[in-house]
Amino acid sequence: MLVVPKSFCALVGVLTALWAANSFVAQSQTQPQVSRQKNVRPISLPGKQTFASTCANCHGLDGRGGERAPNIAERPRVQQLSDVQLFKIIENGIPGTGMPAFHSLESSGIQAVVTYLRTLQGAKNTVRLPGDPGRGETIFLGKAGCAGCHMVAGKGGFIASDLSAYAHTHTVEQIRNEITKPTVSNDRQARVVTATICNGEKYTGRIRNEDNFSVQLQTLDGTFLFLAKSELETLEYSSRTLMPSDYGSTLSSRELNDIVSYLMSTAGAGNSQSPNTERGFEEQ
Repeated sequence: MLVVPKSFCALVGVLTALWAANSFVAQSQTQPQVSRQKNVRPISLPGKQTFASTCANCHGLDGRGGERAPNIAERPRVQQLSDVQLFKIIENGIPGTGMPAFHSLESSGIQAVVTYLRTLQGAKNTVRLPGDPGRGETIFLGKAGCAGCHMVAGKGGFIASDLSAYAHTHTVEQIRNEITKPTVSNDRQARVVTATICNGEKYTGRIRNEDNFSVQLQTLDGTFLFLAKSELETLEYSSRTLMPSDYGSTLSSRELNDIVSYLMSTAGAGNSQSPNTERGFEEQ
């Protein structure tokens, strides 16, 4: 009969306990890693899948259009539409065109598509505002007098272009240059005109339409007048345009940055893409 010393049994017990403890520690260290790996999910952009299944067949996966539909990622007119306008177009379509209505999509699905379209347009590639938009609004509506001609977010005049979405398609430098170095237009409709009728009354504004017999004049307060040329005594075009050319000297660098920031904030913009520069401050 084999007799095992008690000291040997004690050693075996200690080694067994150590093995069990090491196994437990190893399991506790590896188990969370396995759990974390199981919880990893691929990142998906909301609206991307819906866009691919409902829009890409015509507009392309990148939104840059094809034979069946136009480019909606880079086209300035589409970029300048508000989110609400895009939502309505997707929901109701455009009668008389190839754009169908997507009544089957829920509101959350349509909004997700609009959000994804903005990423294709580069609206998420934002840059820091150069100034303070609150001060910029005050200057725009006050000292600079921009609101006398331009409208932004429902505030301002009617005689010049609406700048609400202007920053969607123009960079910080382009906006600042348009303010300090406005494009000189040879178009007479971009210039201030004074119409004097036979009874001596005078009206100042912009010529919107003109033919051999009449002119359509929009005064500085936005009123439209139809004047027969037979009633006109003179029609004098000024050498100046509606857009002042001295903002570079009358406004400080800080004030210019504030105005640019105001335009960027109201457009929800600040994109860093290469924008289309065809549409200037003088264009309606």
